[in-house]
Amino acid sequence: MSAGMTNREILRIAKAQSAIDCACAAADFDAERNTVVISKPHEDARRYLKLPHFCDLVSYGNGVVASVDGRVADFVAAYLERHPRERAFEPEGVSELTEEFAKYGKKPYFAAEYWLPDADALTVPPCEFEVKILAPEDFTDLYVPQWRNALSEKRPHLDVLGAGAYDGGRLVGLAGCSADCETMWQIGIDVLPEFRRRGLASALTSRLAAEILARGKVPFYCCAWSNVGSARNAIKSGFRPAWVELSAADK
Repeated sequence: MSAGMTNREILRIAKAQSAIDCACAAADFDAERNTVVISKPHEDARRYLKLPHFCDLVSYGNGVVASVDGRVADFVAAYLERHPRERAFEPEGVSELTEEFAKYGKKPYFAAEYWLPDADALTVPPCEFEVKILAPEDFTDLYVPQWRNALSEKRPHLDVLGAGAYDGGRLVGLAGCSADCETMWQIGIDVLPEFRRRGLASALTSRLAAEILARGKVPFYCCAWSNVGSARNAIKSGFRPAWVELSAADK
């Protein structure tokens, strides 16, 4: 269910956005070599990023692209030479980054896996509850803790679309997406504890992904490596691993 968008096009759009975010060329993500570039601000970058990066490591499965502050460019280049991409994101290696970055008042703070929809696997399964498509005006009273993954209280102006499941008029599950950049909208999902393990998360995630694609945007999904439940939901919803990212910022 790709709404005319193929997997190749979805991946092309994602790499183009990552190139904007990292101040590199999209082709760098396909290279087997590592690439180190100096980070720069860009008006089309994902809106929650604080650019320029001090250090941001990104890999789509080939070489690692490092978008960095010039002060640590040589160190990061040497680090990537010592650690193949399979090791560059692991704790043993990251401890080296932590020690070096501390000299500048920085530390590694965010590591995650990002997922893109598989146009050949994305389907919208039936849901036992009523599902409604929600617009920003429907979110006004929903910025509460139980929906903190689906909606962003810090950036409510970016929340553009949602899919809610209702049990007798009560909202019991919510998938929301934020317009993080012009071409890509990020999905978050929450289900009330007593309604979990009933297929709600995947039903809402896949429904919202289909709605996003129908609007000509690319949905993407993010979770920590340790969040097994979230990764399972991504797979069940028709998403596949696309890239990994490790960022550093102020201590």
